[in-house]
Amino acid sequence: MILESYNDLTDSQLAGLLKLGDTAAYAEIYDRYWVVLYRYSRKVLLNEDEAEDVVQDIFVMLWSKSSDLDIKVSLSSFLYASVRNRILKHFERSKVRNNYLNSLEKFIDEGKCITDHLVREHELASRIEAELAQLPAKMREVFELSRKAHLSYKEISEKLEISELTVKKQVSNATKVLRIRLADTFSVFFTFF
Repeated sequence: MILESYNDLTDSQLAGLLKLGDTAAYAEIYDRYWVVLYRYSRKVLLNEDEAEDVVQDIFVMLWSKSSDLDIKVSLSSFLYASVRNRILKHFERSKVRNNYLNSLEKFIDEGKCITDHLVREHELASRIEAELAQLPAKMREVFELSRKAHLSYKEISEKLEISELTVKKQVSNATKVLRIRLADTFSVFFTFF
C-alpha cells in the first residue's frame, strides 16, 4: 500500500499497517509518540538517560513484535501503558539491585570484620602457645592443667603429687610471666576493638 502521507493516518490505521510490517508506519508512530513518551517517562523517573532507555525499549518491542501485537485499546493508550509498565519494571529492578547491593555491602563489611577478628584471634592464640612453650616444663604443665583442662588446684596437686600451695604458686608465676611477655601483643590486639 503506497500512501502520500502517513501523518494524515489515524493511530488505528498506523497500527494496522505496523502489524503488516510497514516501516513507514512505524516511523510515523515513532515521530508522533517518542517525544511525549519520553517526557512522561522523564517526569516519572527524574533521569533523562533512564527515560530515554525506557522509551527506546518500548519502540524496539513495538517493532520486533509488530506482527504479533493485538492492540485492543487506542495506540496512545497502549504506548503509555507500555511505558508505565516498563517504568514499574525498572523500579522493581532498581529496588532489587539496591537491596542486593546493600546486602552485599553489609555482608562484605561483616565478613571482613568477622575475618579480621578470626585472624587476630588465631594470631593471639599462636602467640600465647609460643609463650607457653617457653615456660619451664613443670610450670607449663601446671598452668595448662589449670587453664586448659580446667582442673582445680586440689585436682592438680593430687594428679602431679605436689602441694596445692605449689600449684597456686606455679599458676601465679606462669600468669605473671605470660602477662609480661604478652603485654605488647594484648595492647596491639585490643586497640583494634
